[in-house]
Formats: sequence, C-alpha cells, structure tokens
Amino acid sequence: MSKLIYITRRERFSAAHKLSKSNWSDEKNYEVFGKCANPNWHGHNYDLYVTVKGEVKPETGFVMDLKLLSDLIKSLVIEHLDHKNINLDTPFMEGIMASTENICIAIWEQLEGVVAEHGAALHYIKLQETENNFVEYYG
Repeated sequence: MSKLIYITRRERFSAAHKLSKSNWSDEKNYEVFGKCANPNWHGHNYDLYVTVKGEVKPETGFVMDLKLLSDLIKSLVIEHLDHKNINLDTPFMEGIMASTENICIAIWEQLEGVVAEHGAALHYIKLQETENNFVEYYG
C-alpha cells in the first residue's frame, strides 16, 4: 500500500510589475486594472509555496530533499524574479501579462519537469501577493 506524502517549501521574493495593455489608453488601463496600472510600476513582497508529492523513499525518509527543492526554486525562479521588474527583467514572463495568476502558472512551468527528475511530482503552487490576495495553481 503506497503512502502519498505532500511537502511544502516556502520562498520569498520582492518584485515590481505593472498590469496594462499597450493598445489601451491610460484611462482604460486604470479603469480595468486600477492602481496596478500605475505607469511607474508598483511592487509586492511575495510568498511562494511549492508543494510536491510522492512516496517516502526508504533510503532517505524523504519524498524529496527540501534543501534540493529550495535550491531548484531559487535557481529557476527566485533569481529571475527577486528585486526585478517582472515585465522587463524576467525571461519566462516575456510577452505575458504579469498578473499573479500568470506568474504562478509560469513558476509551475519552470519547476514541473525538474521536480519530476528528482522523483517527486509538483502538486501545487501558491503565490501570495498581499496579505489578502493569493493564487493557487494545480497544473
């Protein structure tokens, strides 16, 4: 009988972004996106939760080494987002509206394959943008 375990690693990053469509007027962008369409950008201190699942490996007692998971998150995600302008500086967000929803999906895409290479499966990503707003993505 297999025993599926879920483990979560939290990482943090700070980044700026702007929600706007270049083919819309400033007024239309403000109407749709509010202060998130500020022409001079705005920023958040994000909390990123990455949950992986799998069976406990008898030789280690781990589903996945959390230090390894942390290193992967940092190299594949955090280094590209932390203290960056997501719209301008993050290659995996190029041409994509930098909403929290889209950032969360893009983070999943960065991590899914490499987590699988290490014997676990990505279960979900939670990206908390503010104290009151967060997104969860299950692939």
